[in-house]
Amino acid sequence: MSILLDAKTRVLVQGITGRDGSFHTQQMIAYDTRVVGGVTPGKGGQSVHDVPIFDTVASAARETDANASVVYVPPLVAADAICEAVVAGIQLVVCITEGIPVQDMVRTLPLVHAHNARLVGPNCPGVITPGAGKIGILPGNICTPGDVGVVSRSGTLTYEVVYELTRSGIGQSTCIGIGGDPLIGTRFIDVLQLFEEDPGTRAVVLIGEIGGTDEEEAAEFIASKMSKPVVAFIAGRTAPPGRRMGHAGAIVSGGSGTAAAKVEAFQAAGVEVAETPSGVVECMRSKLSIQ
Repeated sequence: MSILLDAKTRVLVQGITGRDGSFHTQQMIAYDTRVVGGVTPGKGGQSVHDVPIFDTVASAARETDANASVVYVPPLVAADAICEAVVAGIQLVVCITEGIPVQDMVRTLPLVHAHNARLVGPNCPGVITPGAGKIGILPGNICTPGDVGVVSRSGTLTYEVVYELTRSGIGQSTCIGIGGDPLIGTRFIDVLQLFEEDPGTRAVVLIGEIGGTDEEEAAEFIASKMSKPVVAFIAGRTAPPGRRMGHAGAIVSGGSGTAAAKVEAFQAAGVEVAETPSGVVECMRSKLSIQ
């Protein structure tokens, strides 16, 4: 089993004729993802990698019966692309674009919720269900099918942890990068709920980082709502006090959002916190009773 994405998911690529959109479309197709159409205004009727291009998401969704979309357009028009997708009835939108103005997301998120759609991102690496398909830029060659769910705020650390899991013989059900911006469409607790309900997910790896309070809220959710084991890793434990690191969401304000506070919250919830990304494997092996 998996969450959000399976072999039947039909994907549109918004910005398919751009450099990133074209390249990653090719990579998604090579991973057997069902990419059914692309969208670039003014280029309807053309094709990229044998994928038909449409001028609007509405026309693409109508002609292809797509139910998911991935956004590779520039930051100043990315929020509009998300809105166009959800208004057209797309239920899952994955936004890879980084640098979207916060004001744009303030107006976009209520529209996403009003249409009962799910947004992953922005500024995220996407979603992959190993062996079934991927949406975004997550490398498929480091993944292997299995029953451990992975959810992360950091793209690079997602790759490292997934590679270590695969190398150790621990497969993944679905891997999701939720994005590092201050305002995102899908948070830790949303993904944890999906993994908790998924019969094909046996345990979960959560990769957090300094800044914000999402990890603390996730710890509360795990303590009260989850029956499946969770292993965590928090990036930025050696960050200089008061310094902003990496993602726009990795901002420590006063005593809130520090690595120590997050680690303490997870430990209080009974979540084992690994010291290093590679340490996640040993923690997970223990949870799964793998020798």
